[in-house]
Amino acid sequence: MPEFDPLVLSRLQFAANISFHILFPTITIALGWFLLFFKLRFNATGDDKWMQSYFFYTKVFALTFAMGVVSGITMSFQFGTNWPGFMETVGNVAGPLLAYEVLTAFFLEATFLGIMLFGFRRVPGWLHNLATFLVAIGTTLSAFWILALNSWMQTPAGYEVIDGVVHAKNWFEIIFNPTLPYMLPHKLIASGLTASFLIAGVASMRWILKDRSEAVLSALRTAVTVAAILIPIQIVLGDFYGLNTLEHQPAKVAAIEANWETQNGAPLVLFAVPDEETKTNKYAIEIPKGASFILTHDPDGELVGLDQYEGEHAPVFKVFWSFRVMVGIGLLMLVVAWAAAWNLWRNKEPSPLVTKALVGMTFSGWVATLAGWYVTEIGRQPWLATGILKTEDAVAPVPGAHVGLSLSMYLAVYVVLLTAYIGTIYYLASHAGKAKTKGHPEEGERRATVITEAEEE
Repeated sequence: MPEFDPLVLSRLQFAANISFHILFPTITIALGWFLLFFKLRFNATGDDKWMQSYFFYTKVFALTFAMGVVSGITMSFQFGTNWPGFMETVGNVAGPLLAYEVLTAFFLEATFLGIMLFGFRRVPGWLHNLATFLVAIGTTLSAFWILALNSWMQTPAGYEVIDGVVHAKNWFEIIFNPTLPYMLPHKLIASGLTASFLIAGVASMRWILKDRSEAVLSALRTAVTVAAILIPIQIVLGDFYGLNTLEHQPAKVAAIEANWETQNGAPLVLFAVPDEETKTNKYAIEIPKGASFILTHDPDGELVGLDQYEGEHAPVFKVFWSFRVMVGIGLLMLVVAWAAAWNLWRNKEPSPLVTKALVGMTFSGWVATLAGWYVTEIGRQPWLATGILKTEDAVAPVPGAHVGLSLSMYLAVYVVLLTAYIGTIYYLASHAGKAKTKGHPEEGERRATVITEAEEE
């Protein structure tokens, strides 16, 4: 890497920013629906354990939501400071989609989040239920609009280029481009798994810390059950997503498989060290015809190689290994979720081994999400918007030293914030056992009042 190369540094800065930002929406998208489930279970059963879980994970949701908002603001700044060419070229598409996200999703979340957090004893029960539902809807809508834009950047549709500027022709084709039907459910399921393992990990931590309440056990069972159901679905969706990517972005698939030459019966490379200079895979461990069978469902099927995209394909090593990290974490999730589900089904309490495993997997969803996101984003290179705008053509003529300085500052702040976030989660878990519950009827609905030490103060 050339010293102080503004293109490389700007890419690293945006990658650091979006990597940090995506951690938090990945949790809140699904966590909102978990909160709604806890609330509805309380309404149906009148059991205070569900409200205990609701109140505890509402705190986690609020913290995570705040982190996501703060990190998202700095990312939008970079469109103007580091990447002016992006909006100059595709702003007629990107601008409205980002505006739709703010108007239909963010405002919805922000408005009703206040009622959800502070209105429990101040508004009727039905309104508090509605607020929780609308917050969950808002997080999902936010994901829809952001992924509509990102999927369009992967497989642009419904546009025309006039004097080098993109103009919208068909908004339906823009939004529901060929990638969105696969990217959206894949991301939503990923969020469900991330939130599931977070809840399961935190509940297991509380269990290890001798908080053996019914609320902890119920949250643990719920999260493990959801994870055990979702992970096989995610594997199937991943296969469909891969086939879609093969059809519309064959160069990305070639990089994922480290397939250097077009061939029939391409092997599945399990392990290798891809070498860009020699265009070979060192120390390769392969399954003959495996890649062709998985991607074409024909062991002798043809796979287009990187030789067809000379100088126009992504860095192979990064994409190759990001994909394998994602798959590896996914398979580990499958094993842990099913083992934990079996243990909880057979026994009334989780075993020490299961709780320790789940604590270790608390943030596993983050690793899988980042790895998958790197495959998606790095795999698109050298294009920012495929076939329309290259990354190098969108960067601002900012001195590399300035970008390097801001990058260093961003990284330092992110390390501090991430450490503080994880520390706060641990603090909440270690002090949650001091909470007490008390149920009382209100407006025809039995509701619970959870009085924590903070509330008593």
